[in-house]
Amino acid sequence: MWFRVPAILVFVIASLTHAAAQDTQRLRTDKVEVVVETVAHGLQNPWSLAFLPDGRMLVTERPGRLRIISAEGALSEPIKGVPTVVARGQGGLLDVTLDPGFAQNRLIYLSYAEDRGGGLSGTSVMRAHLNADGSALDNQQVIFRQEPAYSGTNHFGSRLVFDRNGDLFVTLGERFDLRDQAQNLANHLGKIVHIKPEGGATSDNPFLNRSDAQPEIWSYGHRNIQGAAINPATGELWTAEHGARGGDEINIPRKGKNYGWPVISYGVDYSGAKIGVGTSKPGMEQPLYYWDPSIAPSGMAFYTGDKFPAWRNSILIGALAGKLVSRIEIDGDKVTGEERMLQGLGERIRDVRQGPDDFIYLLTDSSKGRVLRIRPAS
Repeated sequence: MWFRVPAILVFVIASLTHAAAQDTQRLRTDKVEVVVETVAHGLQNPWSLAFLPDGRMLVTERPGRLRIISAEGALSEPIKGVPTVVARGQGGLLDVTLDPGFAQNRLIYLSYAEDRGGGLSGTSVMRAHLNADGSALDNQQVIFRQEPAYSGTNHFGSRLVFDRNGDLFVTLGERFDLRDQAQNLANHLGKIVHIKPEGGATSDNPFLNRSDAQPEIWSYGHRNIQGAAINPATGELWTAEHGARGGDEINIPRKGKNYGWPVISYGVDYSGAKIGVGTSKPGMEQPLYYWDPSIAPSGMAFYTGDKFPAWRNSILIGALAGKLVSRIEIDGDKVTGEERMLQGLGERIRDVRQGPDDFIYLLTDSSKGRVLRIRPAS
């Protein structure tokens, strides 16, 4: 027997099928076929993701909102007590990370573009307690302010990474217009700083006893680092750094070392002009790896899980301009290969995290941003 299906029902079924197709994609990579699933949507330019012990996620939105995402993908109301941010250009609410002792102290850390008055802003780091029901931040404390503040709206950095001792690395941009200051130890521009969790320089920083240097500095000569993670095999910090036109870099920033910007670079200026003296100079470090043309690297994670055994000994790095995930194969401190994955998403990838379930989670940088989960198709 044949039944006539109402036109409105056909429309609803077609709409749901289209939505499901958008929310799930199968994509090939060199090593494995993957399924990309939308975990959550409706985010405005999400910047960073952190997993809570119960499996829920904290996510920052650049306009200045911090939310909790449930296991089912539901967004909480914006958490109260988040610092006021300068949401202009590349500024806004940026990274979020949990204190290593979060299960006991409920401390979280946020980096953001802070209004310093008079049209000036700078990258700052705040720590605060997330209250028991996750609705508000209490006991806020600014533990670091990048100096000097500046009127520009580009190159704030910034990633927050705890080392094995419980101290904090903060990556800082050189604010674009002030790029020569990345070589000046008297300020925090274009530097990585190493601070105690309550603020202040760590005792192993290289310039503690120099009156002409900021004591928090760990390394210098950086442009704009938006990817950073601790290598689980060695405990060292690795970073992914934006170049100009070409010259994006992967580095292992070691204390007291000069990474060359803007004296040396594998890229050229946006005008096409040469930058600095070329690609090398004595006393300045070479990158482990560089991209030319640029992919605009962002969040990064070392893969250590069981779900993608073929991706072990790899770093996964999101790309904004490249709209992909770069899988960097490593052997010790050497880069041995690269696979460019997930171009089929057509999305600017802002952050990459390994979840507690060993799947990969991505943030898409869009006014209609999403949290994506990557799992093997099999």
